[in-house]
Amino acid sequence: MDYIVNSLLDTDFYKFTMGQLVFHRYRAVPVKYAFKNRTPNIPLSRLIPEENLRRELDHIKDLSFNNSELHYLRGTNEYGERMFKEDYLQFLKEFRMPEYELEKNGDTYLLEFSGPWSEAIYWETFALSIINELYYRALMSGMSEFEKDAVYAERTLRLFEKIKLLRQYPELSYCDFGTRRRFSGRNQDYVVRVMSEEMPRSQFVGTSNTYLAMKHGLVPMGTSAHETFMVMSGIMYATDEDIRKSHNKVLQDWWEEYGWGLSIALTDTYGTDYFFRDFTEEQARNWKGLRQDSGDPIEFGEKAINFYESRGINPKEKLIVFSDGLDVNEMIKIYLHFKGRIRITFGWGTNLTNDMGFKTLSLVVKTVEAYGNGLVKLSDNIAKALGRSEDIARFKKIFGYESDFNQECKS
Repeated sequence: MDYIVNSLLDTDFYKFTMGQLVFHRYRAVPVKYAFKNRTPNIPLSRLIPEENLRRELDHIKDLSFNNSELHYLRGTNEYGERMFKEDYLQFLKEFRMPEYELEKNGDTYLLEFSGPWSEAIYWETFALSIINELYYRALMSGMSEFEKDAVYAERTLRLFEKIKLLRQYPELSYCDFGTRRRFSGRNQDYVVRVMSEEMPRSQFVGTSNTYLAMKHGLVPMGTSAHETFMVMSGIMYATDEDIRKSHNKVLQDWWEEYGWGLSIALTDTYGTDYFFRDFTEEQARNWKGLRQDSGDPIEFGEKAINFYESRGINPKEKLIVFSDGLDVNEMIKIYLHFKGRIRITFGWGTNLTNDMGFKTLSLVVKTVEAYGNGLVKLSDNIAKALGRSEDIARFKKIFGYESDFNQECKS
């Protein structure tokens, strides 16, 4: 059986952009990440043998960055200037993945990663890619060769129909965000290759997978994730006011580290309504745009336009990256709704790299502790909230969270 991950570049680019910021500012902060399966009635521990999961995780620990991979990161300058500094690249050169904790917990797995934030941060995408692929290998294991051929034929047909639709909207741009919940590494490679060959670069603008960006000559895409806000709340945990201030502290740190080039703000960690109250007029003018990752995309876009217009900022000069559980029809709907009003693009995940005819899983690995303090993500869909119930209740009060939007978690 082939190993699932064979390069430490086979991860989302935002692991490196966040990783450098963490290395420069918060490298020794003790954190804990934990795996969670948000898809009900999927007995992962009965479908995925523990020895197979350990084999893959142990293999990750044996990997290191080679000179070619570090050379690629050193040359990454698609966002206006060189991205990664030599001290961080030297850290990566000597880096080895830290330990993990794994045990069966009923029908699922208890899987946790603890240690300094600058080291534990890299486990997330690898763990999710591995568990997803082992799950689908288990589903495919009882199939005949002909049945397997039919699965891949269905994949190709669905991809063909998507491309045919997208060609009708040449101004609609998107990138691959599908590493964490892909069907397999080979399938993501296939989809990215086909998209790069069949679609103009003005439409298929890149991939979040750093290894595939290097392999196929694409732009590596990604900025930051919820964990930056979550861990900062654990660092600034002394009072409710400190926790509230931690949200903008992340934005300040990010701007100081990267400036305009990577200035896409993720809005929903504690609810978009709070984000727009906390995002200053100066930040709104300086930052390139926003990323929407939960809730209703049309409602979000309208809020964003109203936010910019109320501050005398032309929305047509700003960008929204939509990235929540998208399929091609939803992307077209959003594109047509906002065409000519604000710039938009899409980060297309599960439905791009895992559209094979199987039920998809909603798996996450999130930070749950920093300095031993419980962390929370609220989001604009309360069904996606993460954290202990008492911590969620506290953070809702701290951030004035009132949304009752609730739906089944999108993959």
